[in-house]
Amino acid sequence: MRVSRGIEALHHVRDTTFAEDASQLHTGNAPRAMATWRNLAIGALRLSGAPSIAAALRHSARDPERPLALLRLA
Repeated sequence: MRVSRGIEALHHVRDTTFAEDASQLHTGNAPRAMATWRNLAIGALRLSGAPSIAAALRHSARDPERPLALLRLA
């Protein structure tokens, strides 16, 4: 089965930015749930026009209001 480029690109971002392949979560629904949260973060940052997901995550981590504002929850 062939994986599309978009899915592979998303996995690459998740692995390089979040070190997903090194995750210690292997049981139950935890791996799927964390992948969902990571996809949400990547998608929101891309929609906001962030040129670098890693840089945008670092920027957002400095102030707890920034991620909420990005999602229009604050």
